[in-house]
Amino acid sequence: MERQIVAKQVLFPSKTPRSWFGIDYQLNLYRGCTHGCIYCDSRSECYQNEPFEVVRYKGNAIELLSAELANKPKHRIIGFGSMSDPYNPLEHDLELTRRALEMIHFHNHGVVMLTKSADVVRDIPLFKQIQTHSPMVVMMTITTANDVLQKKLEPAVSTTTERFRAIAKLTNEGIPCGVMMMPIVPFVNDTVDNVESIVRRAKEARASFVYPSFGMTLRDKQRDYFYLQIEKAFPGLKNVYMDQFGERYSCQSPHAPELKKAFVFECRRQKLMYGMNDIVQFIRPIQEMQLKLF
Repeated sequence: MERQIVAKQVLFPSKTPRSWFGIDYQLNLYRGCTHGCIYCDSRSECYQNEPFEVVRYKGNAIELLSAELANKPKHRIIGFGSMSDPYNPLEHDLELTRRALEMIHFHNHGVVMLTKSADVVRDIPLFKQIQTHSPMVVMMTITTANDVLQKKLEPAVSTTTERFRAIAKLTNEGIPCGVMMMPIVPFVNDTVDNVESIVRRAKEARASFVYPSFGMTLRDKQRDYFYLQIEKAFPGLKNVYMDQFGERYSCQSPHAPELKKAFVFECRRQKLMYGMNDIVQFIRPIQEMQLKLF
């Protein structure tokens, strides 16, 4: 199968401009993913990422990115990782993420980097260059504090321990970090102990915020794959899902109110941000944004 894709456009305006982590544009250099996360929404039919386990790359992405960035006002924030992890195995050879970061720095724009890979620490020097003129934040997705459980949910990616180590290394180098605590998978990692443990370890790694979701989504091919894998990892749980959620798209944990209460209490105790408005203000302070716009 041909791995290279010829793209027509690489920067896409955020559907919720600046209200979702302050991001102005989304950038995905790759399609597909090898992490094997059993819950991944990107398997859904609407994204046309078939075959999903084969990572493909946009061969003309850097040239397009250069042209598109040149036409944008400076200090916009580019979001990585909404559909495919920027630090997948192909990145080791192609370095599209690194080259894109260099281009973003050249054009004086900022970055919000979402990943599950500890390989993100490779680009600390570039992150430091970007933050001299624009916002630069790394967000690490972490679903469980338990490495054994994590490998059942996300079998082919950095362990939870490795991800927290990466956060600690980034923050020690002065790169702001946050934790995306999602998804919380009903009947699997939806416990108060798990939620509190993630918050505490985020604090220990000097993260600035944790943003949660106390449930997950399920639709078409995503649901089929999830049911197949959940039954292998947790025999009998597929039937619980079918009884509890049926064909619903949004599957909230039945423990969501209790989890949210414990989460907010622990975030306040650890002095970590958790509300989107506060996080956006942290990433792009209004005063700083106004100074750069004018």
